[in-house]
Amino acid sequence: MTIACRRPKLVLIAGPTAAGKTKLAIELAGQFNGEVVNADSRYLYRGLAIGVAKPSLAERQGVPHHLIDILDPHEEMTLALFQKRANETIGSVLDRSKLPVLAGGTPLYINAVIEGWRIPEVPPDPAFRQRMEARAETEGIEALVAQLKTVDAEAATRSARNLRRVIRALEIYEATGTPMSELQGKGPRPYDTLELGLWMPREVLLTTVDQRVDDQIAAGLVDEVRGLLVNGVDPQSPALSSLGYRQLLPFFDGKVTLEAAIERIKFDTHRYVRHQETWLKRNERLLRVDVTVPGWMQRCAELVQVFIGSAA
Repeated sequence: MTIACRRPKLVLIAGPTAAGKTKLAIELAGQFNGEVVNADSRYLYRGLAIGVAKPSLAERQGVPHHLIDILDPHEEMTLALFQKRANETIGSVLDRSKLPVLAGGTPLYINAVIEGWRIPEVPPDPAFRQRMEARAETEGIEALVAQLKTVDAEAATRSARNLRRVIRALEIYEATGTPMSELQGKGPRPYDTLELGLWMPREVLLTTVDQRVDDQIAAGLVDEVRGLLVNGVDPQSPALSSLGYRQLLPFFDGKVTLEAAIERIKFDTHRYVRHQETWLKRNERLLRVDVTVPGWMQRCAELVQVFIGSAA
């Protein structure tokens, strides 16, 4: 008789921007002998702190954090590489008999790790991407989608509105001769997970987002971006495409006022929050936690206590 191996336990904390993921991750990791594994694409970059609400050095010293400050601003993190690094990190946390707490707001990163995605390990081709971006500017995204349909109709349908994904699918076919949709897929789920989805009413969340942007400006976000530029960071670098950073670049070019740039940060963050909320609503695994209800953190702690005490 074959005995099924137990999957290792992992706690996921997901949710929209400004919902309190970092605070909860630190609290739960501290309470349950855990370590935090970052799943936020912008925490990866050195030099970005205020605008991404990165946990402070003091917070990271109190509870071990991983996959933070591992990239220079010009470097790019592929989904396949993130998944590899995250799984390696989670494995090392488990080897120390600690509880891994995966926390962040980047849905693709979370799904790739939790669902065991099979991801084509094709490195970025900057020259190919530049050619495709130039075509998109002159011919429109529709031309690239039409090209993709001839080699990977499934990917074309799935990614038709997202230029970056269309180019990535073409890039993978160019490198491998195989459609991306045939190389991708979900493998067996590698972890036994408790998945907490933080939530608050939309109007409360947007007000919270706006207040956080104001607080970031007061804390020195403009000077942080100025310092990156003065130190030679290319405005086209992946790091400066982040929310709160790219919207300030026109201000430094003298094209908009600071007030207009701040309003743009808020507007674009609202749009990103709606994207995050859509993903959260579709994810039936998530246990929704209303962070406006008193005692919500204690409720999360109780759920973790039950989870780690149960058999996989």
